Amino acid sequence: MPKTLSSAPSRLILSEIAPGTMQSEIRAMTMECDAVGGINLAQGVCDTPTPAPVQEAAIQAIHDGHNIYTRLDGIGRLRQAIAKKQQRDYGLVYDPESEVLVTSGATAGLHAAAMALLNPGDEVLLFEPFYGYHVSTLKSLRVKPVLVALAAPDWTLDLDALKAAITPRTKALLLNTPANPSGKIFNRAEQEAIAQVAIEHDLFVITDEIYEYFVYDSAQHISPATLEGMKERTIVISGFSKTFSVTGWRLGYVTASAKWMGAMSYFHDLTYVCAPSAFQHGAAAGLEQLPPSFYTQLAADHQSKRERMVSALKAAGMEPSVPAGAYYVLAGVNHIPGKTAAQKARKLLASTGVAAVAGSAFFRHGRGEDLMRFCFAKKDDELDEACVRLRKF
Repeated sequence: MPKTLSSAPSRLILSEIAPGTMQSEIRAMTMECDAVGGINLAQGVCDTPTPAPVQEAAIQAIHDGHNIYTRLDGIGRLRQAIAKKQQRDYGLVYDPESEVLVTSGATAGLHAAAMALLNPGDEVLLFEPFYGYHVSTLKSLRVKPVLVALAAPDWTLDLDALKAAITPRTKALLLNTPANPSGKIFNRAEQEAIAQVAIEHDLFVITDEIYEYFVYDSAQHISPATLEGMKERTIVISGFSKTFSVTGWRLGYVTASAKWMGAMSYFHDLTYVCAPSAFQHGAAAGLEQLPPSFYTQLAADHQSKRERMVSALKAAGMEPSVPAGAYYVLAGVNHIPGKTAAQKARKLLASTGVAAVAGSAFFRHGRGEDLMRFCFAKKDDELDEACVRLRKF
């Protein structure tokens, strides 16, 4: 029998970063909500109806045999439709053969960009409150997220704080606009200031624009790639999960200079091989067939949902920060019992059957304990029932 050295420490251990990982609070609250049969305003599942052309084209693609691997950067039809969309909406010209990558969700787009452009030990600036998957993706690649706090309650940019956060190891800035969880839309003046910093310090700007069509009160979404001197250094990430209500399809895209796209495509292929084939045809049909009125109506519908959500939260004694975009509301919850936001969220779920997410999930340790995030991208009957329950709380 082989000898064993019982006194020697085992080499069968987790990686250096694994012990500090845990299930996201968003996922945890979804599971707890499911356990009690509650109404899930915690996860941004966007369960509103999927447009008919999108559904029908995906189903037809399955029947037509589009069930095998696609080209690693996606089917030509969808890449061309994405390029046309970027030019139509923002005047951005991308070559569909070399500057468009179809990804397995916007999350995969960020992962591919980080793998291609960042090294372990590099630093990336992010604004706080932040989306947890952004921070966790960087950490998983041994890249250091550096948080720059926005000023509540309107989440305004502190340019001095941004400049002070830059070090010799800073490689990129990650911008989410419209933002999850705050609904913050970075206006032109703020983006021009950010662009100046990026150019001065020679930084990449990775921009998550997944909520680009969820804008309210005549606000305007501006892609930083449209600003002078920014297109070559900007990696634009977006997708179809929210716009077409297909979060489970895992279908996103990246548009960027061909200088960076080859490496991003390689790493996306290495991790995911390709985005789901038939679903790509569904998204292409949506981009090709849905009229401009679809996008304006999408914003109008969600603005109505926002008003109902904000009104219910106020009636429940909470203090909502009215979002300019996206489909979440951050609300002050000081009056709800609990030492932490996570405890408060579980108290609310137990009392009303409505699940929200602890604000601490979007801030560094010790912050956000007096906040909760509520998602209002729900079917009207479910959202209205949630509002009734909150008003009674």
